[in-house]
Amino acid sequence: MREKLQLLEQRRAASEQGGGAARLKAQHDKGKLSARERLDVLLDEGTFVELDRFVTHRSEDFGLAEQRPYGDGVVTGSGRIDGRLVYVFSQDFTVFGGSLSEAHAEKVCKVMDLAVRNGAPMIGLNDSGGARIQEGVVSLGGYAEIFLRNTLASGVVPQISAILGPCAGGAVYSPAITDFVFMTRGTSYMFVTGPNVVKTVTHEDVTMEALGGADAHGGTSGVSHFTSGSELECLESIRTLFRYVPSNNVDAPPRGRGTDPRDRKDEALLDLVPDSPNKPYDMHDVLRRVIDDGEFLEVQRDYAANIICGFAHLGGFSVGIVANQPAVLAGCLDINASVKAARFIRFCDAFNIPIVTFEDVPGFLPGVAQEHGGIIKHGAKLLYAYCEATVPKLTVITRKAYGGAYDVMSSKHIRGDFNVAWPTAEIAVMGPKGAVEILFKKEIAESADPVAATDAKVAEYAAKFANPYVAASRGYVDDIIDPRDTRPRLIDALETLQGKRDRNPPKKHGNIPL
Repeated sequence: MREKLQLLEQRRAASEQGGGAARLKAQHDKGKLSARERLDVLLDEGTFVELDRFVTHRSEDFGLAEQRPYGDGVVTGSGRIDGRLVYVFSQDFTVFGGSLSEAHAEKVCKVMDLAVRNGAPMIGLNDSGGARIQEGVVSLGGYAEIFLRNTLASGVVPQISAILGPCAGGAVYSPAITDFVFMTRGTSYMFVTGPNVVKTVTHEDVTMEALGGADAHGGTSGVSHFTSGSELECLESIRTLFRYVPSNNVDAPPRGRGTDPRDRKDEALLDLVPDSPNKPYDMHDVLRRVIDDGEFLEVQRDYAANIICGFAHLGGFSVGIVANQPAVLAGCLDINASVKAARFIRFCDAFNIPIVTFEDVPGFLPGVAQEHGGIIKHGAKLLYAYCEATVPKLTVITRKAYGGAYDVMSSKHIRGDFNVAWPTAEIAVMGPKGAVEILFKKEIAESADPVAATDAKVAEYAAKFANPYVAASRGYVDDIIDPRDTRPRLIDALETLQGKRDRNPPKKHGNIPL
């Protein structure tokens, strides 16, 4: 027995050496951690339980028969984050460049199946050169097996992807299906085709960073949800995310500390919305004064900044926040903002996270580029997501709520549960000036002083419609509140809605305008 135990320890030690000291040094020289070091940072200390550490590849071709390192380029297993069970895989670039083989894929699929079976989140740490060429179509089949599991697990358990090295070709589609993608500047890259192929096909010269780096996907494409300056920061951000999201689609979201007084009222809220309806302000200032301890985890911060999405606690409840941002494009909804918010709302709805909307929207962004880019179908995604959601939906109208955008932003008409407005709210088909120019076009043109006539009609229209009282008289908003009461009123509504029961008609699935 002792001899066999000694042999076991030798093999366990061999399995933990990856591709050897030289390759590990090369990994560190690039500013990257090893596959196992990443798990040490991500998981609670001492909680990682490894699976399949002795798996090896099965290829006999192209000189691979003599190279059979344990683990075959990926470390898999389970661990804990703040005491909660998670399943993980961490690709090891020091072993065959982290390339995916049949055995590598089987290891990943096993932990994905366990995650769904046991109702635990799935986290993938990606650092791979792609499919293992020596295994041909077998490695491609391995990717397809992973894609299928990503799709079936969607909406059942949270799926997180961290891109901590290259991720190219077909490999990018697994992270793309997952719920949140994390990237690090300078070391992580995602692209379907690399710079060399791009140059050959399109004659464009582009670097890896410009083509598929963290900032490119965090600010331009919207593929990445969180951008970090280092791997340590990235892995810590994943841990932070789990303060707000549940382990599966049956569990309730985790509670916050609940130390911020529920009846706290912030006087600064009275002065945040400018008197001029056309003057911008930063919606972040409103959010920080309402949520618990001002702590807000923003999602896709650098993409479509005209809408804000993120997680917070409110009276200890985890909530997803969607807010128009008047400081960017006047808070208009455009293509990118619609898609960004729609996907975030659908995640919250899938995982029982109430949605709190802060609304100040003058409408959808006009222009040829938006129309030809499909603002109709993309804006409809946001409408669809709000309509479909059955979690508690709370809305605060701080200022403008014009046109179709009023309907879209979680209005009472699309099953908003608790809709309130500040006294500064303006709820109408369009802004006073635009409305007057249509309604009184002939009268103004025939007047002795068109400017004075326009101003008079604008003042009249504003007095009648640029306020929340008409909507309140119809019950379209439940109350008009003192801004300082926003926090306690929202918390009270969240408590009231904990037993909410809402169901959509039975169906296989809807047909969202993709």
